[in-house]
Amino acid sequence: MSETTSVKQGVAAGTSIGAAIIMVTVGIIHLFQGIAAVAENEVFVAGLNYIYKFDLTTWGWIHIVLGVLVAGVGLALFTGAGWARVSAIVIAAVSILANFLWLPYYPWWSVLIIALDVVVIWAVSTWKPDRV
Repeated sequence: MSETTSVKQGVAAGTSIGAAIIMVTVGIIHLFQGIAAVAENEVFVAGLNYIYKFDLTTWGWIHIVLGVLVAGVGLALFTGAGWARVSAIVIAAVSILANFLWLPYYPWWSVLIIALDVVVIWAVSTWKPDRV
């Protein structure tokens, strides 16, 4: 194994641990967003009408379920298990889709979460735990 590959894997391994932390944090934030949307419909304001507009209570429950899934997979990602890595990629992709659809309600936050999910997907997909 070349030194460049070893350095790349070291960065990917470190970033994967960071990705696990990001996933747990993003999951908790999804959960709080969902609770805010379910508890009080006036917290979020939609500026534009989109085709995929849902009721805020529906969005709240989507974020609650997604938050639990993202945080759970983030915790499992600390083990480095293959199923956790695959699940992290799938759940991060679902989170990207949900936040894209959430753009009318909270645009800057959605863009930030999408960027963090992209980092998670990159880190988890380039990390090969058997090479470190």
